[in-house]
Amino acid sequence: MSTYKLSQSGFEKLQKELEQIRTKKRPKAVTRLQKARAMGDLRENSEYHAAREELTMIDNSILTLEEKIRSVEIIEAGTDVDFVALGSTIDLMASGEKMTYTIVGELEADITENKLSDTSPIGKALLGKRKGDVVTVEIPAGTAEYRIMQIR
Repeated sequence: MSTYKLSQSGFEKLQKELEQIRTKKRPKAVTRLQKARAMGDLRENSEYHAAREELTMIDNSILTLEEKIRSVEIIEAGTDVDFVALGSTIDLMASGEKMTYTIVGELEADITENKLSDTSPIGKALLGKRKGDVVTVEIPAGTAEYRIMQIR
């Protein structure tokens, strides 16, 4: 069984998603299935088959989320800002451009929120580095250099 590393807010987001599926999506899917079943002959009832498939997918999502929640290790942002670790927020300089990222576990990664996975090429390269270090990373577009300006 895998362990998923999440911040407290990431864990709460996962719990909220599970609750949303259980209380909103699943009841709607059950109602849809009941209505489709009432339409008659199930062998030729495409609505019934689609509703049953939707309910199966929702139930699988619930099981997957429950398994992830049971396997979560909550990571607190470190107070030691001497080096980059899971939970660190770091300011980087690359090609004259400043950027800020937070290093998070895989489940929480979201580039639109500037959250980098600790298993991504950039995230891996940054872990353990210190302020002022220059990190060279192989990325799909080639090679990129990042200077660590601040760790918090």
